Amino acid sequence: MLNYKAIEIFTSEEARCRNMPVADAVIRYIRDLKITARCIVTRGIAGCYETGEAVTGRLEVLSFNMPIRIYIVLPATDAETVLAALDDMYIDGIIVLHDFNVVSHRVRNAFFPRQLLVRDVMTPDPKSISPDRPLSDAVGLLLSSIFTGLPVIDDQGRPVGVITQSDLITRGGMPLRLGLLAVSEKDRLAAVLEKLAARHVAEAMTTPAIIIASDRRLSEAVDLMLEKGAKRLPVVDENGRLSGMLSRLDIFRTVMREAPDWKAFQAQAVEVDHLKRVKDILRRDTRTVSPDTPIEEVIRIIDQNDIQRVAVVDTDNRLMGLISDHDLLSFFKQDQEGIWGLLARVKQAFSSDAHTGDLRNRLADTLAATVMNTDLITVREETLIEEAIMVMTEKALKRLPVVDEDDRFKGMISRDSLLRTGFGKSS
Repeated sequence: MLNYKAIEIFTSEEARCRNMPVADAVIRYIRDLKITARCIVTRGIAGCYETGEAVTGRLEVLSFNMPIRIYIVLPATDAETVLAALDDMYIDGIIVLHDFNVVSHRVRNAFFPRQLLVRDVMTPDPKSISPDRPLSDAVGLLLSSIFTGLPVIDDQGRPVGVITQSDLITRGGMPLRLGLLAVSEKDRLAAVLEKLAARHVAEAMTTPAIIIASDRRLSEAVDLMLEKGAKRLPVVDENGRLSGMLSRLDIFRTVMREAPDWKAFQAQAVEVDHLKRVKDILRRDTRTVSPDTPIEEVIRIIDQNDIQRVAVVDTDNRLMGLISDHDLLSFFKQDQEGIWGLLARVKQAFSSDAHTGDLRNRLADTLAATVMNTDLITVREETLIEEAIMVMTEKALKRLPVVDEDDRFKGMISRDSLLRTGFGKSS
């Protein structure tokens, strides 16, 4: 048996707390506690109050101020705190406390509440661009943003497409991803922007735009993102005009805000169904190298790897560090022109005369251990995906290395795999 309590509140439709119906105030309070409590509200069909007022639901008599019963079931350890808070809310009515022996308590993880609408989660009034603007303007807007995609709108403010980092690279001729451009030398960035200024957004954007209405359920938007492989959706109002942007980051922030502490639930003997862990979404094909691997080989691997990073492991497969193209650019900063050519996927031999002798020598002499980033944030295989989402969102990470209890490297997780697994999709 589980030791629970039941709190009953007998009140009325007209009773108010904090400028809202008492039932709404209590539900909001219990929900925001994120404890293993369940709250039920029922409306009476007839009744009387201690003031002598009688009410009925019969059709021939006008119904008003019907009785309301609020029933809260919660662990006994939380009852005293909740009772004190309810008393402070000055609820008009009668509050009753019962002992309650619970045989079992089961709950299903829903990732986030089903009542949430797109407008509750989206980023309102997003940056946007028109199709006739130069690509350099799109790059400039994205470099000053935490997002890597922009909605493209017509003269009426209706989305006609999206311009993303991938579009700028594959169709627009941008040589490197935005993160690398942001840390490049000013002269080199200016040269890229000057070249992109000769082309327009319409030439590179993805069209038509995959949109979602602001009054649709968030779960529908996520299903659409997964179905279309979209990282973000322009959100439109009832007139089809852009009103917001919904990204995976917006969804993850919602999960952080709404998700209960599932570990605390389990500690109270609550059976939680449909919990997913990092091991369920782990991508195990991430390339690894040893600390003694020449940096030339590391660059080749990154060039062929969509994860855009390489894990450095010791002889026992323990994670020592990571190397990304950003780490390479930072390390070879004094040879930025040469390393830019490599990172921009220029298919030429490392011994090519296009690289200076100094850079060739440095590439030949530099090992993975010298370049790798050792300031790592990792998660365990048994970590709940809600915890992984919290880590990746707070640290602005798109990918996260996974290790076992002995710090052996197991693979990587991504935002896409988190979203798919959170909704029970195959990763």
